[in-house]
Amino acid sequence: MDEFKDDNQKEEQPEELLTISKVSDPNYDPDDDIEFQVSPVSAAFIGLVGAFFLYQIVGSLLTVLILGMDLESVPVNSLRLMTMAGQILFIMLPALLLAKWIYSDVGKIIRIRKPDLKELGLFTIGIVVLTPLLQSYIYIQNYYLEIFAKNSEFINSIKSFFDSLNEMVEKTYSNLLSASNFVELTLVVVVVAVVPALSEETMFRGFIQRSFELKYKKYLGAIITALFFSLYHFNPYGFIPLFILGIFFGFASFKSKTLLIPMFLHFFNNFSAVMLYHIIGDDELIKSDASLNPDELSSYVMMFFGLSLLFVGLIVVINKYYASKNLLKEE
Repeated sequence: MDEFKDDNQKEEQPEELLTISKVSDPNYDPDDDIEFQVSPVSAAFIGLVGAFFLYQIVGSLLTVLILGMDLESVPVNSLRLMTMAGQILFIMLPALLLAKWIYSDVGKIIRIRKPDLKELGLFTIGIVVLTPLLQSYIYIQNYYLEIFAKNSEFINSIKSFFDSLNEMVEKTYSNLLSASNFVELTLVVVVVAVVPALSEETMFRGFIQRSFELKYKKYLGAIITALFFSLYHFNPYGFIPLFILGIFFGFASFKSKTLLIPMFLHFFNNFSAVMLYHIIGDDELIKSDASLNPDELSSYVMMFFGLSLLFVGLIVVINKYYASKNLLKEE
């Protein structure tokens, strides 16, 4: 007879029964039992707007006030230290403070748990496959964009705008990545790989994605967060690769239920970029031109599709790993 109870009767069930029914839900996550001061979606946008305003606007103003208007004449290490301080003070710290203010239980939002070596290994293989996959995509994208720009005045005007933005991005990264000795290279790794991995993942996959997850499906929360993550970087030619990277970081976050894995993936991705920059040079790593001949294009297309198949297969393996892991828990 219980199955014929109406909705009003269900609402009157004791809290213990409601808890039991939630635990029996295969999608139930005890970390989602969180009290909050404002709507989780509103909280996510507070984090997005706050991080943008504090880091991009307040941080830029402070940099100018401290170092002066002529930033090109400022020692590059001073800019690096300001960049690092800005990431910590205006991205990571606000994420922690917002998590405490809105959700009280910071540990359920900024989840730091020791991952299994197997899951860490699977996701690491994923980023190793994804990095050359996205690099080949950029070459293909820019090749066809160059062709379309030659045949369309409208696309050519968009490309010219993108080129001006990309020139600023390339100049900034060239200054940050350059190093003349090991000590300076170590500082570059800290500024470009370690601090962004900690700060950006705490804000994006920690506070913002977890906030979206409390309202939407977890994969949708990861996609929405990845979109803003890509926009945040102001890299026109890297928008789609950054978006896909963000989705993968988000996927790792909600599957593993720990921020340590996306933090490691983010670090590994940026660290690889630093090392490649110093091994093969900036002309190959961060250029946006499309100087490919048809044979080179064909090889990049083959590489792109081959790595895409490999990456999709790896995602299937990761999903099966967590499905079997959850099955063992139920037993």
